[in-house]
Amino acid sequence: MQQAFETMSPSERIRYVQELWDRIAETPGNVPVSDAMKAELDGRLAEHRDSPDDVLDWATVRARVRS
Repeated sequence: MQQAFETMSPSERIRYVQELWDRIAETPGNVPVSDAMKAELDGRLAEHRDSPDDVLDWATVRARVRS
């Protein structure tokens, strides 16, 4: 019998959620995408196409997040 989520330890909860996400990701076509999400993604793609060199490397992003 599966243990109730509320009684799981934090590590068990993380493992459970990861397994759940992996199952969802197996069929990405079944994941609904709202019109707002589509518009956001289209906007980001358009920005990238307009300025493909306007990017930050991972070290810079990480440093900004940590500061």
